[in-house]
Amino acid sequence: MNSNKTEITNTQSNEITKLTAGEKNFTIIGTAHISQKSADLAKKIIEEELPDTVCVELDPQRYEALSNKKRWQELDIKEIIRKKQLTTLVVNLILASYQKKLGKKLGVMPGTELLIATQVAKENDIPIELCDRDVKITLKRAWNKMSFFQKFKFLVSGLAGVFEKQDLTEEDLEKLKEKDVLNELMTELGKAMPVLKEVLIDERDSYITEKMRNSKGKNIVAVVGAGHVKGIVEKLKSNQSFNLKEIEEIPPSSPVIKIIGWSIPAIIIGSLIYIGFTQGLLAAKANSLYWILANGIPSALGAIIALAHPLTIISVFFAAPLTSLTPVIGAGYVAAFVQAYFSPPKVKEFESLTDDFNNIKMWWKNRLLKVFLVFILTSLGSALGTYVGAYKIISNAL
Repeated sequence: MNSNKTEITNTQSNEITKLTAGEKNFTIIGTAHISQKSADLAKKIIEEELPDTVCVELDPQRYEALSNKKRWQELDIKEIIRKKQLTTLVVNLILASYQKKLGKKLGVMPGTELLIATQVAKENDIPIELCDRDVKITLKRAWNKMSFFQKFKFLVSGLAGVFEKQDLTEEDLEKLKEKDVLNELMTELGKAMPVLKEVLIDERDSYITEKMRNSKGKNIVAVVGAGHVKGIVEKLKSNQSFNLKEIEEIPPSSPVIKIIGWSIPAIIIGSLIYIGFTQGLLAAKANSLYWILANGIPSALGAIIALAHPLTIISVFFAAPLTSLTPVIGAGYVAAFVQAYFSPPKVKEFESLTDDFNNIKMWWKNRLLKVFLVFILTSLGSALGTYVGAYKIISNAL
């Protein structure tokens, strides 16, 4: 029979939890991701405990992001566009830029304590276990669970927060140093959009717990955000096991969205055919031309506002009327690929990406950010054109 008992060491302001679960002894350090104090504490505890394994709240991608400062130089923007992952990358950049902006104000980059924990473990030849779920899986699971309006709200609020020029007082900065800001951000997102809480908080608590439980050795030190400690402790004490494969799967998009995605083109094409039979070929041609212009003009206008390459503007004008008739690929992806092909980003623009991301003017100057801008504005233009064109054609058919 497995025994579980919990002991909190008050000498560290409740930042350390010692827990025995089954045959393993866990020392859980609850940290603030932008606190030098947390980084120093993680280093101190690992050196004192010399555990069998050090578990950290990182996935391979975030670990690479922390340890490899030149990661943006290795970004293959064309491949990302081909895989239709631009939206995921933008969300990643929103979070990265938000954290970097805070890090500059606080003098400590987010995740410093996690990186230091891995460095101290390596120095003492202690195995490291990256216990968090792949951030891309977390984002995709969260994204697929949101409705269209929730996605729009998330992106708008995220971008607004990045560009907001809010001055923090010294008191505000001190409070931030004592908090796990990233987890607080995710908690607030969970409150604003309850559909996200399960993915961003609860599932990750389960994932981290299971990875900790399966880590090698008897004595384990885990360095995690303070916001995760309560959930991890509860799950360790319950002795409940979790199927990691189940919470690593990307849920399919709602079938309703797929039905709507294919029904709109079917209705438009059906309306054009009906107009041809009932009103004549000339009427069908006139409505078809209206569809081309209604989609092409606002999409091209979006590219013009983004100061896109001339060939991008031309290509999206002709592509938008066709892409609007299929949910497989959008006009924004076509425009982004053409822009990246004819105006590829320079190395220095990858290096300054997270800094430039916070300056709205740089979206027109940094070639990589301009690819994102082209994607966003042409997608909005295509969506507007689809609505206007569909309304006109369906009205004419009735």
